[in-house]
Amino acid sequence: MSATTPRMKELMKKKNELESSIKELHELLDSQKGVGTDGILVDNEDFPRADIDVYSVRHARRQLACFQNDHKDVMLEIENELYRIHAAARQQRGGEESMDTQPPPSGGSKQRLPFAVIDRVEPGSPAQQSGLDVGDEVVLFGSISAENFDSLQTIGALVQHSKGNSISLTVLRKGQEVRLSLTPQTWSGRGLLGCNIVPVKR
Repeated sequence: MSATTPRMKELMKKKNELESSIKELHELLDSQKGVGTDGILVDNEDFPRADIDVYSVRHARRQLACFQNDHKDVMLEIENELYRIHAAARQQRGGEESMDTQPPPSGGSKQRLPFAVIDRVEPGSPAQQSGLDVGDEVVLFGSISAENFDSLQTIGALVQHSKGNSISLTVLRKGQEVRLSLTPQTWSGRGLLGCNIVPVKR
């Protein structure tokens, strides 16, 4: 089961377009003396400020509010699509497992295959706080596994809609599975995780 369905591709395209528009509007607002989304638009005598284009600022703020609401809706749709894809993948794997009459290898269940590797962890980042190390091989990232992993975009979408909420991770470290909990959030560095994830080369 691929994690990139036609519906997911459509949603990711819409998400990227909205994020591009939101970025442009923020840049426009910053260009107007840095008024941003809540700067004062009148002078000391309650007249519209003469040093900025008040009409453009108000229009940009209205557009920004609409785009941000649309972005939230798209992220929710992406989340629902991810859950649908992964639920179908789990159901498919369950069917395959039920047909597999061979006993597991001695010592317990067979080890899952990694699909990504952590190749950088920033100091003080959410990734470091979760216990992630450089070289950790990811076998589970939320509901994403080697069976349904398609691209890093899937992980990115999951991270975005999980901001402020913990994601369960299972990594291989020196051949042993280690379970971690990672909470994407804004911090002093870039991104919501503070680590770099690269796909495993097959």
